[in-house]
Amino acid sequence: MKRWMKYVKPYLKSFILGPAGMIVEVIGEMFMPILLAAIINGGEAGTLTVGKSIGISALLTAIVLLMMTGGVFGAYFGSKASVNFAADLRKDVYAKIQKYSFANIDRFSTGSLVTRMTNDVTQLQNFVNMLLRMALRAPGMLIGGVIMAISLKPKLSIVLAVVIPLMLIVIAMLIKISFPRFGIMQTKIDKLNSTVRENVTNVRVVKSFVREDHEKEKFACDNENLKQAGMSAVKVMIFMGPVMNLFMYSAVIAIIWFGHGIVLSEHAMVGGMQIGDLSAFITYATQILSSLMMVTFLLMNTSRAMASGKRICEVLDEKIDIIDSENAKLDRKIEAGYIEFKNVNYRYYKHSEEAVLQNINLTIPAGSTVGIIGSTGCGKTTLVSMIPRLYDVDSGEVLIDGVNVKDYTLTNLRDGIGMVLQKNLLFSGTIAENLRWGDMEASDEEIRLASAHSAADKFVSSFKEGYDTVLEKGGMNLSGGQKQRLCIARALIKKPKILILDDSTSAVDTATEAQIRAALLSDLPGCTKIIIAQRISSVMDADEIVVMNDGQITGVGTHEYLLENNAEYGEIYYSQMEKKEENGSGKNVI
Repeated sequence: MKRWMKYVKPYLKSFILGPAGMIVEVIGEMFMPILLAAIINGGEAGTLTVGKSIGISALLTAIVLLMMTGGVFGAYFGSKASVNFAADLRKDVYAKIQKYSFANIDRFSTGSLVTRMTNDVTQLQNFVNMLLRMALRAPGMLIGGVIMAISLKPKLSIVLAVVIPLMLIVIAMLIKISFPRFGIMQTKIDKLNSTVRENVTNVRVVKSFVREDHEKEKFACDNENLKQAGMSAVKVMIFMGPVMNLFMYSAVIAIIWFGHGIVLSEHAMVGGMQIGDLSAFITYATQILSSLMMVTFLLMNTSRAMASGKRICEVLDEKIDIIDSENAKLDRKIEAGYIEFKNVNYRYYKHSEEAVLQNINLTIPAGSTVGIIGSTGCGKTTLVSMIPRLYDVDSGEVLIDGVNVKDYTLTNLRDGIGMVLQKNLLFSGTIAENLRWGDMEASDEEIRLASAHSAADKFVSSFKEGYDTVLEKGGMNLSGGQKQRLCIARALIKKPKILILDDSTSAVDTATEAQIRAALLSDLPGCTKIIIAQRISSVMDADEIVVMNDGQITGVGTHEYLLENNAEYGEIYYSQMEKKEENGSGKNVI
């Protein structure tokens, strides 16, 4: 409860005024049946004068207007409170996700995180709105109706004493059945969202492999599962309405049956029950049973809200793996870019027997260019991800300028490192806006210069809008090579002390790649550059080349040294040269 109060306190006024408006409406509903009974009783007895009729009608009109004002007032403040509650909660969930490490994100699917931020927060918003409108209205009508009904005719209230406990038993059973079903339904929404996101993001791959039918079947399966889970949960709601109506109308019939006998037997008695009193009693009974139905709906929505709330709490309670350590100094920044790995070991899953990195020891001098090469899955990307702490080591340490990376603040550490990932990610917005991720204060000239060095300026200038060209989500209106060059330009604008290029020139031709390598030397002369590549031509001019295999470093040295002394490097080199020669001689190369 303390957690949710954080989102209530800033809007406490609305949280109070919303229910207060509903109370005004409830008070009006308590007086309406009595006034109507007075008109009916007076008309039957012949004692209702024109003046008395006008007076009661005027009072009824005033009460109706007051009820309308209270209802509108309550609905407005209830909506205002719930919308602000949801907005602040959504902001906190998003902020928490932004702090997640790669390992944290791996524990949730992307579709699940999207569902929790949207659908689950909306469920809580709807619940808060309903709570503010019904939490006092329903109990108020229930208590007020019971008091007024007993005061009219205690003997006839026995009918309510029988019906209400039966309704409460049924309500408890329905809630017990519904709660787990809503949790299952939210999980199925996660799965469907993940499927849709995966398909839309990879639509080009789907089409190129002609897998539309497979994806349709996959979606249909997830959609059917969601439908079944939704129907399973909704069935309880569907069943509830008719059952509650059965109790209500059965109670009304019983009241009319027993009530008409009481009216007839007490007709001649002074103070006996009259037709107007019976009509008022029926109205109060209807209000009492309607309020129980409101409570039922509220409790049913509570079940769904609790399921959504639990899922949101899982996101908010997730322990962040990578945070600033106590030894991190706010004024400590990367100065030279000297990197050292000491006895580094890492497992993706803490209880896994297989280590991704095993006993890594490596020194990278400041300002040097180091290439890393090896088979797919040997741990190259994981190794360089340790430098900006995208992952943290299980044992050993990574140092920059002689200081453990954990002793830098995450902001200062990552500010000093530029990283171009394997997957080239751009955001919706203009090309210039994307490039200014490297430096928000970068001038147009700096943007153009960095783009020229990454061989991007030529194709950007060919666009009608130039650097103001709007990119689609993920840069879908660019080729793979164009996205790579823009991502490199974005890193160059940052002017980092350490630059990591993770297979970031794989989609460009060798001439363009050579141009980019030359630009890196001229544009960032004092920067430590780490280049991960599949092509030996991308790293053969590096100061040092690191060869990796199966999570271990198997060789370190210059191109000439490794060619002579490292069998794995030689195998890679000669296989690539062979393919190059075959390709040059016109032979088909697969």
